[in-house]
Amino acid sequence: MAHNFSDFKNRLAGASTWLDKEYGQLHTGRATPMVLDSVMVESYGALQPLKNVGSVSVEDAKTLRVVPWDKSVIKGIEKAISSANLGLSVATDDQGLRVIFPQLTTENRERLVKVLKDKLEDARITVRKERDNEQNAIKGEELPEDDARRAKEDMQKLVDEANANLEAVFTKKETEVLGK
Repeated sequence: MAHNFSDFKNRLAGASTWLDKEYGQLHTGRATPMVLDSVMVESYGALQPLKNVGSVSVEDAKTLRVVPWDKSVIKGIEKAISSANLGLSVATDDQGLRVIFPQLTTENRERLVKVLKDKLEDARITVRKERDNEQNAIKGEELPEDDARRAKEDMQKLVDEANANLEAVFTKKETEVLGK
């Protein structure tokens, strides 16, 4: 009787998905709408995600264009982006806002790589916790000794694969940040 790893594989994939999402929200010197996903705008007395009060599009490599559905929330959007502390400049005009991504300095790039490493470590911790939970599940099944050993070996292969995947995501983002 073999151990079923389908839920375990999904949880490991979730760690990679989380890391991708976190990396997508980091400012790397290139304009990407995902950076603004965490910005909440006060609109009609409630906090709304920016994407619910206007459209966000890439104008050029260093600029995003935010066009609100209702022009009366332009000041609220400007305030929300500025207070989100993303290191971005905001300029308003009659159509909406321009969000300008400053050029990354070497110091900022190095600081950003440290943040990338911290997020990678958070994802690795998640993988380790899932591995520990899966080990406990294997022990709880009371499998024959050979089957239990084989299940643990299979589980470790999945963990190694997940860690390699996380490392690949990190390396790709690090290359993008350092401009190599």
